[in-house]
Amino acid sequence: MNKQITLKARAKINLALDAIKKREDGYHEVKMIMQEIDLFDEVSVQEDSGSEIKVNSNLDYLPNDDSNIAYKAAELLLKTYNIKKGVSIDIHKNIPVSAGLAGGSTDAAAVLIGLNQLWDMHLSKNDLMKLGGKLGADVPFCILGGCAVAEGIGDELRPIAGLDAFVVLCKPNLRVSTAKVYSNLKLDEIEKHPDVDEMVQQLKTNKIEEIKCNMINVLETVTLTENPIVSGIKLKLLECRAEAALMSGSGPTVFGLYKDYNRAKSAFENLKKVYNETFLVKTVK
Repeated sequence: MNKQITLKARAKINLALDAIKKREDGYHEVKMIMQEIDLFDEVSVQEDSGSEIKVNSNLDYLPNDDSNIAYKAAELLLKTYNIKKGVSIDIHKNIPVSAGLAGGSTDAAAVLIGLNQLWDMHLSKNDLMKLGGKLGADVPFCILGGCAVAEGIGDELRPIAGLDAFVVLCKPNLRVSTAKVYSNLKLDEIEKHPDVDEMVQQLKTNKIEEIKCNMINVLETVTLTENPIVSGIKLKLLECRAEAALMSGSGPTVFGLYKDYNRAKSAFENLKKVYNETFLVKTVK
């Protein structure tokens, strides 16, 4: 039987997200802080007979063809290194889909890492991150993990001290298009921007009360305005005594940060009654 590699493909949250300017290529220049959390998909890779790439998942609505970013990751690795082998990819999704948590990107990252291990390719983390950058802006961070400042289109990364906290995540039954959110972003109308450099220093103390003044996501100006339910979840988390709450990425997932586990558990139980996709996890430093 062929060897199988199974990895935890972890989600991320944005502790701060700023858009600096719109580039000529249509992308936005960003500066943000990305934090890995212990909510994960399980991704298994295995060599398959023939030369096909096969993708299976526990969600019947996820594509299993070349429109799936995990498929694209395997295809990119095979083509880049001229490997004539088949690959079987099995994904058990726990991270909500289209949620602002890098669920697809982290699966792609796991495929690159897993195949590198499976075939003893000895590619460095930097090699894999460069490859991942061709698939999407969040993929390099999902390979890096931990906590990092991300600049450029989100793919220029600098590892920093991360946060140690409990996280309650809540995603309403709603899908948000990242491309549409950025296209509707009015940079000249944004009143508050995070000071990302200041937050980097504040994170060294691991005090939520210090970083929360810079916990700003400028994409909230679009998503919260268009989707009042997201605003309602943010307010509910604060009512449930979160020390700080913010939307992750382009949304619609909102997270609350807690130092105290019992307080976090109470908030989780409260929100879970209303929103099925609610989770209580920890950050990964």
